[in-house]
Amino acid sequence: MNILVTGAAGFIGYHLCETLLRNGHSVVGIDTINDYYDINLKYARLAQLGIPRKEASIANTKVLSTIHSSAMVFYKTDLADKDSLQAVFDANTFDVVCNLGAQAGVRYSLENPDAYIQSNVVGFNNLLECCRHGKIKHLVYASSSSVYGLNTKIPFSTEDQVDHPISVYAATKKSNELMAHTYSHLYQLPTTGLRFFTVYGPWGRPDMALFLFVDAIKNGKPIKVFNYGNMARDFTYIDDIVGGLTKIIETPIATSKRKNQLYKIYNIGNNQQVKLTAFIEAIEEALDVTALKELMPIQPGDVESTWADVTALIEDYNYTPNTPVEKGVKAFVDWYTNFYQ
Repeated sequence: MNILVTGAAGFIGYHLCETLLRNGHSVVGIDTINDYYDINLKYARLAQLGIPRKEASIANTKVLSTIHSSAMVFYKTDLADKDSLQAVFDANTFDVVCNLGAQAGVRYSLENPDAYIQSNVVGFNNLLECCRHGKIKHLVYASSSSVYGLNTKIPFSTEDQVDHPISVYAATKKSNELMAHTYSHLYQLPTTGLRFFTVYGPWGRPDMALFLFVDAIKNGKPIKVFNYGNMARDFTYIDDIVGGLTKIIETPIATSKRKNQLYKIYNIGNNQQVKLTAFIEAIEEALDVTALKELMPIQPGDVESTWADVTALIEDYNYTPNTPVEKGVKAFVDWYTNFYQ
């Protein structure tokens, strides 16, 4: 298939592109490469995909800059730039679109909500319009576990109401689900939304807890442990996430077991909880260092606990997350040490 992956220079996007290419698909990637975190890491991911930094950094305004590697095409463009995005669709014929491009981060959404509206709402609407007119067979897009907000029932189920988000980021992700439903209903555009649960692993984002903890410990600094350590997360290793994504992308939409073939929402996580303290212990073991801990209150926008009920994804796609936290953390530490030192 010919597959468009937005957010191709991002953490999950990079890993997905790599897997799709390995599986023999043609991949077109787009990314704005903004400076929310170190752009050098983003360019390094692209370099792993055969996209040289010199070409990938070319600004894309009115004229599209297409960078060809041995197996992939890359466009540096912004989802919020409707004309440039449409030009990508005009220049290509896609079977499946996977939208992983978004402004990420719960806490930053409290500081700069406009960035989230532009990327996650305006940008997603532009993508829906391109998919609608481009007769795309299947749009797969990233939602987030943050949509569960103040829900207290554990584990989280896609059958639960998600009407109480507590961050602008979560609100934009919920809006994506509503917008997708509308396009599926009105225009018969098949859409599948995936609520990601705390993804971690090599090439991960510098604003995520694992990266922050390892970076601080290696530099002899204390780590900030929010809610005094009374947190639990459904930590999901990147290979398990990409494995699920790939199955969904490669499976014809008509063979899904869901009653509504056009609009679907799934949780995608590790199907179990890990206490934050246990996660930190796995880091300490991988580094062979005891962390200096700075206990702090819970931050605005944070929730105490997440846990994904992935029963539907198991039933429909034989989704099998099987990476223990200890193994996943060790893989990240090995990558971090090699990449930065």
